[in-house]
Amino acid sequence: MSDNMNTRTGRRRAKEQTKATPKKKRKGLLKKLFIAAVVFFTVLVLAGGITVFAMIASAPPLDQERLMLAQPAEFLDQSDESFTRLEGVENRIRVSINDIPELVENAFISVEDIRFREHFGVDVRRLFGAVAANITGGFGAEGASTITQQVVKNLFLSPEKTMSRKLQEQYLAVKLEQQYSKDQILEMYLNAIYFGSGAYGVQQASITYFDKANLEDLTIEDAALLAGIPQRPNHFNPLKNPEAAEQRRNTVISLMERHGKITSDEADQARAVSVIEQLNPAEQEENPYQAFIDQVLSEVEAIEGITTSDLYTAGLKIYTTLDRDAQTHVEKVLQTDEFIQGYPDNPDFQAGVTLIDTATGQIKAIGSGRHPHEVKRGFNFATDIKKQPGSTIKPVLDYGPVIEHLKWSTGKIIVDEPHNYSNGTPIRNHNRSFAGPVTMRKALADSLNIPAIKALQEVGLDNAKEFAQTLGIPFENDQIYEPYGIGGFTTGISTLDLAGSFAAFGNEGVFIEPHTVRKIEFPDGRVIKMSPDPVVAMSDYTAFMVSDMLKSVVTAGTGANANIPNLPLAGKTGTTNFDEDDRKRLNIPDGGVPDVWFAGYTTRYTAAVWTGYDRKGEQNYIHGTTERRLAQHIFKAIMEEVSKNIETPDFNQPDSVVRVGVERKTGLLPSPFTPQSEIVYEYFVKGTEPTKMSEAFQSIPNPTGLKVGYNEDTDQILITWGYPNNQKNSVTFNILQSVDNGGFEPIMTTKDMQHIVTSPTPGSTYRFQVIAVADENPNLKSDPVQGEVRIPEIEIEEPIEEEPEQPEEPPVDEDEELPIELIPEPDPVPDDEDVEEDDTAASASTDVREEDEEDN
Repeated sequence: MSDNMNTRTGRRRAKEQTKATPKKKRKGLLKKLFIAAVVFFTVLVLAGGITVFAMIASAPPLDQERLMLAQPAEFLDQSDESFTRLEGVENRIRVSINDIPELVENAFISVEDIRFREHFGVDVRRLFGAVAANITGGFGAEGASTITQQVVKNLFLSPEKTMSRKLQEQYLAVKLEQQYSKDQILEMYLNAIYFGSGAYGVQQASITYFDKANLEDLTIEDAALLAGIPQRPNHFNPLKNPEAAEQRRNTVISLMERHGKITSDEADQARAVSVIEQLNPAEQEENPYQAFIDQVLSEVEAIEGITTSDLYTAGLKIYTTLDRDAQTHVEKVLQTDEFIQGYPDNPDFQAGVTLIDTATGQIKAIGSGRHPHEVKRGFNFATDIKKQPGSTIKPVLDYGPVIEHLKWSTGKIIVDEPHNYSNGTPIRNHNRSFAGPVTMRKALADSLNIPAIKALQEVGLDNAKEFAQTLGIPFENDQIYEPYGIGGFTTGISTLDLAGSFAAFGNEGVFIEPHTVRKIEFPDGRVIKMSPDPVVAMSDYTAFMVSDMLKSVVTAGTGANANIPNLPLAGKTGTTNFDEDDRKRLNIPDGGVPDVWFAGYTTRYTAAVWTGYDRKGEQNYIHGTTERRLAQHIFKAIMEEVSKNIETPDFNQPDSVVRVGVERKTGLLPSPFTPQSEIVYEYFVKGTEPTKMSEAFQSIPNPTGLKVGYNEDTDQILITWGYPNNQKNSVTFNILQSVDNGGFEPIMTTKDMQHIVTSPTPGSTYRFQVIAVADENPNLKSDPVQGEVRIPEIEIEEPIEEEPEQPEEPPVDEDEELPIELIPEPDPVPDDEDVEEDDTAASASTDVREEDEEDN
């Protein structure tokens, strides 16, 4: 029994020991983990402390001279030569804090740092809120910078968003608060920040926007407007974007009200004043490069983590793409009569130009308007306008996409005939007629609307939109409609947008976003490279074939006035139209249009030109041949200047394109001196070229029913013929004549189907040939049809000769002057009798208007 007990006891003890062993092991493991964790966190804290200490140790010292004023940025041109510093274009007046009214202080403190008077340089409450936002949204999602931090950031640190810079910013802010009073720091801030339009500091901003040199004269709405600008100076510039500025101003007013700086009644009264009513901009000294610099500022402001104020207070070097000679020339072309005559005598008439390097996308010059002061007003008619582009968009939305996706040739036959949009709305051409079968080249050269929309419908809106967006063309709400294919945009585009898209065709299909900044260099030597990456936007065959067709526009189409001899040049015209309501309301005469464009390019340069009016008005319309040609003349004057003394290669035909020669009949009778056929060339995507040309491509119908008759009563030969109704508008008739078996010689070219020969020689035999010639291609001709008529002899009775009576001559008085017969001079003939019709872009609504395109 004892053994049994021992056995039980042994088993129990063994069991208890077995249970006890894991507990001891677990306790030992937890202890080790705890010790390891303590060691790890200790090391982590030490490492973090060392890292933080190293970051702080590398922070720059608080240089008192830099605290007094930010270091101005230096601008360098395309040759890395300095052309201005910000003190050359900025306006800054330092003002003491004692001269800044409490109202102004409260406006800035309310929107930027409401606890400015309470914190020690860093707002802990705001900091924790920003940390939470950054955890969910990523580092840099929300900032917590106080006014003090903004001062040290602008004057001493780089604008990049990094942990190191943020720690240095907080450290220097605390240090700055220890050395300077709150009033001194606020004074630094209000004198350093940038307000747009070249104004630095609150004093200069007050003068720039309100013409108020005394800050005591500022109203609540004035102070709130100024306080809202520095967050995004160009975007919230009230002269350029009053709607956004007013929205931002009202936000500041609401914050002032919430924090008890103004009463509710005062807030309501301030919000009731429109920004337009507030503004009274002061005249400023003109800067020849201001239009270009404004675009630089816009690009800089768009950089992630960098504001305009950051860049223009940190002693930066900004390497731009500016061609100073080109910029000067563009301004002269637009703002003087030295190169262009015929500008309308109307102060509302405007023009804008963007000139870029075709191969690099670098903006070389910007023509912001007809009047120098327009730049100072903040609006740029080259980059800020949003206008319907008219027919200039056809290569981008119609013919480019259809070549890219469907591989149409330049000789693709499109029938210009009555046609509708998909919703049933009829489409009309500018001349209210139809050309019948035409090649795609001819349709683009003559800016026919119906073939353009047919191409768009074939390739599809989605493909067209994607193609255009890849070329930088913006669309409101990411939507396009069929009228867009002839320029009927809901909002519109700028010359900058259009120039960028056209340059890709001249750059073998590679799109590079237009830009003015090449790189930015910081005082410590660090560099931010700004040149955009190239994007292959289309196949090389698309780029070449569109370019070759656009060459026909300037050599034999609507853009002939922009043509420059011996310069390989492609381009497109474009014109918009008034809607019926505006036409009636403003008494716009027939032929009056709101906008005329021209965009073109070589392998070296691309330029887009817009001409039109700043605002709608009864006298604000483009009318007449001279005014309609201004866009082409502006383009020509600029392109001639920038292209002189340099070699400009022609557009390179890629291996993906083949040139096919088509043998066509000449329509001439056999002759040892005249070939009976000729070769016409068109371009095809390799692999799609025809092995046998279609009948429609080889020939056109012959004239029919030729009749030749002589009328004795009128002594005239009458020639008449017929032609198929669906094609008669697309041909011209050549009439050749032979007398008494002589050779045939051309006597007339006509669109009519009859001709009269007066006073033919009696007894002679007259033979006539009539040949139809395709308007799309003068080399495409019908066979000649022939007829003849013999003119009868005239029987003349010989009269009986009688001796006439000789009149008695009066005596001559030698002293009398013989009268001089005065022959009136003929009326002067105008230099150009052709009154061109320009293309009118349809609106995006269902009330689509046809396009009037000048036909040279």
